[in-house]
Amino acid sequence: MAKRVPREEGLRRILGASALFSAAYGNVGSSIYYALGVTAAFALGLTPVAFLIAGFIFICTAATYAEGTVMYPEAGGSSSFARHAFNEVVSFIAAWGQMLNYVITAAISAYFVPHYLAVFWEPLGRAPGDIITGALVIAALAWLNVRGTQESARFNLILTVVDIATQVVLVGIGVFLVLSPEVLVSNVQLGVAPSWPDFALGIAVGMIAYTGIETISNMSEEARDAARTVPQGVILVVITVLALYAFIPIVALSAMPVEQMADGSFVTELGTTYADDPILGIVDNLGVSGGLADALRIYVGVLAAVILLIATNAGMIGVSRLSYSMGQYRQLPEVIRRVHPRYRTPYVAIIFFAVAAIVTLLPGKAEFLATLYSFGAMLSFTIAHAAVIRLRQTEPDAEREWMPPLNFRFRGRVLPLTALIGGLGTFSAWLVVMALNPVTLAVGLSWMAAGIIVYLLYRRYQHLPLRESVRIVMPEPLGVEEIEYRSVVVGLRSGEGLSDELVATALALTSQTRRAIHVVALVTVAADLPLDADLPEAEGHAQGEIERGRIEAGLRVTGQVERVRPGEEGYSLDRLARSLQAEAVIISLPSNQGRPVYDKVLRTLLARRPCRVIVVSGQAAVAS
Repeated sequence: MAKRVPREEGLRRILGASALFSAAYGNVGSSIYYALGVTAAFALGLTPVAFLIAGFIFICTAATYAEGTVMYPEAGGSSSFARHAFNEVVSFIAAWGQMLNYVITAAISAYFVPHYLAVFWEPLGRAPGDIITGALVIAALAWLNVRGTQESARFNLILTVVDIATQVVLVGIGVFLVLSPEVLVSNVQLGVAPSWPDFALGIAVGMIAYTGIETISNMSEEARDAARTVPQGVILVVITVLALYAFIPIVALSAMPVEQMADGSFVTELGTTYADDPILGIVDNLGVSGGLADALRIYVGVLAAVILLIATNAGMIGVSRLSYSMGQYRQLPEVIRRVHPRYRTPYVAIIFFAVAAIVTLLPGKAEFLATLYSFGAMLSFTIAHAAVIRLRQTEPDAEREWMPPLNFRFRGRVLPLTALIGGLGTFSAWLVVMALNPVTLAVGLSWMAAGIIVYLLYRRYQHLPLRESVRIVMPEPLGVEEIEYRSVVVGLRSGEGLSDELVATALALTSQTRRAIHVVALVTVAADLPLDADLPEAEGHAQGEIERGRIEAGLRVTGQVERVRPGEEGYSLDRLARSLQAEAVIISLPSNQGRPVYDKVLRTLLARRPCRVIVVSGQAAVAS
């Protein structure tokens, strides 16, 4: 019998702190493979200090995201916070800044992949090999995402452990073989090497090493206990990343000290020769020789390339989900959220923004990509800080299951000091990037202006208010709204699509408790074929419908493809519903020439009744 439930666990695939940590670290931690070189090009011997200051601002930003995400455990990050705190215009600006982040994430990660693979073939490490390979990586991943792809939390965790262990080993070897306090001190000539403007730009660029914290916000709908696991995941990311960035630049600058050139300028090989593969630069200058050095180069090159490939794909997945969300809130034209008729993925958005990523990649300038990344990230972070401060003022009595320390009272309201400091820091970094890099200023402002113009024209064309949130209305299911379920299974017959009515019913049944929705896509295998027969078209369609469910209903959607024999579909759904301890099964009511048909699948489910069975027609849902 269905029952009302408190906020407890749903299906088994809900993510814990370790999964949130590994997913976020996959985005934040990958930055070390390019951020170190581009930051050193500006900050020179003060690179460790630049990372330290950027890290302090990152701590404040992470605290802001933890509070906002726990308060509103939904995808969107700063865009979602701004929607609740301000209005839809500010939410769009934050979302469009995030979109720039995702585009540049894909571009900069793909650009550095061939530089690390150059350990196998040297032409990959220079133009045009790096540009062509990076563009091919983006195109290939866009194709995969159009067809539908999924991230593996377990694989992310394994790769995270391997990556952290590798960097710890490199730091340990470096501390033992090359670390020199005397060299580190001699690297710095205050105001000269680096100049103060370059040091300020180094701090702003160094912040790209810490971007990616929005990943946890975007996965919060799948978190097991957001009030507990989101802060835990954030804290783990902060501690790990800060520890690595505290030691790696010190080792790198001991191995590749700052030198004065004949023209009087100061440089370090970390920001010149090895700007495009700084971790390989550390390996080459550790003093290790022979076969061990070659093996270490190949190992680090392959590991870095894999991590950067995953980061590139994370950018493409972010584009997919964010563009679909923006389409749902009528922030972008309807065409942006158009899904592929076969793969059920927002292919228009994926292709459009993949092309944008390739265009930004074509100049082959790492510094341009890094500063443009910082432009979008700092804008989004600043809006997030401002939104959390605003929510403290407008909704002081709202439930906040987690708040950062160091709060202070101002005009009768308790405000977060971390958001105030973090907001000032990210806003200052944003101004520095614009002031000291004219090309980034022009491109960044052009991107924002183009997005705002499209938003204004589209809203005017649709006769929609500019400041109010307007979400595309899903069909309303009838007769089930009053019940809340801990977990539901959505059953799809072989070849069946995931209709809007099925999605709307599943959301209505779980929206109040934000519990799990599990899509089971059946693939019927003919009796004259082996059960594991190769059925790429049927499998692809089933996986595409599951991916569509993730896009439309959020990351709390899980799914699986289940192969069955003819006549066994209803029994398979019954068995799975029982094994998952689902409290409701949602299934469509087929029709023949407009007349409802109670097929064998429905009859079997209704006879065996593993839990509440919700039958959805084109107009209404009927509970049984």
